Amino acid sequence: MAPIEWLFIALIVLPMSYLVWGVVTSDRKGILAVRVNLTQGFAQDGGSIGQRSPAFLVLSKRLTPKGYEAKLDRWLSLAGRPTSMPLDRLIIAKPLLAVGGAAIGLFLYANSPSAQVIALGIFLAALLYFLPDLLIYNAGVKRQQEIELELPNTLDQLLISVEAGLGFEAAMARAGGNGGGAMAQELTRTLQDIQVGRPRQEAYEALAQRSSVQDLRSFVRAVVQADKYGIGIAKVLRTQAKQARVKRRQRAEEKAMKLPVKVLFPLLLCIFPVLFIVLLGPAAIKIVEAFS
Repeated sequence: MAPIEWLFIALIVLPMSYLVWGVVTSDRKGILAVRVNLTQGFAQDGGSIGQRSPAFLVLSKRLTPKGYEAKLDRWLSLAGRPTSMPLDRLIIAKPLLAVGGAAIGLFLYANSPSAQVIALGIFLAALLYFLPDLLIYNAGVKRQQEIELELPNTLDQLLISVEAGLGFEAAMARAGGNGGGAMAQELTRTLQDIQVGRPRQEAYEALAQRSSVQDLRSFVRAVVQADKYGIGIAKVLRTQAKQARVKRRQRAEEKAMKLPVKVLFPLLLCIFPVLFIVLLGPAAIKIVEAFS
């Protein structure tokens, strides 16, 4: 066989062999004992991938760099940690998708061997490996935009509740219960952290760390300083709500100013050529007929 064929076979055989070797040589009893000790007292979910095949999870974590795993965990935090794609399931799915892409490339190369098929197989393997990352990153960006859009209204609700006589945590509970977006979910999670015994300042700082919105981080810093130095929370909320509304209006004005520039390229590439054809086409036909 040609060297390219051996290369494709190696792309399939070597990862699968390493996967099987990791499953066979893993200490299943030790992993099971650790899992039982860690999950003692909690309900066991038999449908979890990590619980059905812990050896695959251990092997996938060995293949995943620690820095890259931390980056995936950060993206999941920004995306709200969707229940359909936890970190363990994501780490397991990425190598399997890459092997599937390499298998598709090998199948295509077996039917029509060429350099283009080789490039297509490598592209499919890389695309399927990084596809979950793109989906999670996109979900995180959309969720942070939603938080940025909902923050001024949420601050207004907190201010109204505090001025009506409620405490700050009761106002957070009211805003989180009445809302249904990402900001309400973050407030509810912060309250849950406080209720389970986490210090209030750490819960607020965790709220800021779970988001990349600078306005939310500024609000959390103001609340922490107000709680530390005894400043009235109503005054802080009034100032933060006013700043959030001003910044939201400024962002809307900025987007409106950028709109003509964004419309210019579709206008030049799609509308003007068709318009020129409609207007100058008959004249060009008449000129060609006159000279011919």
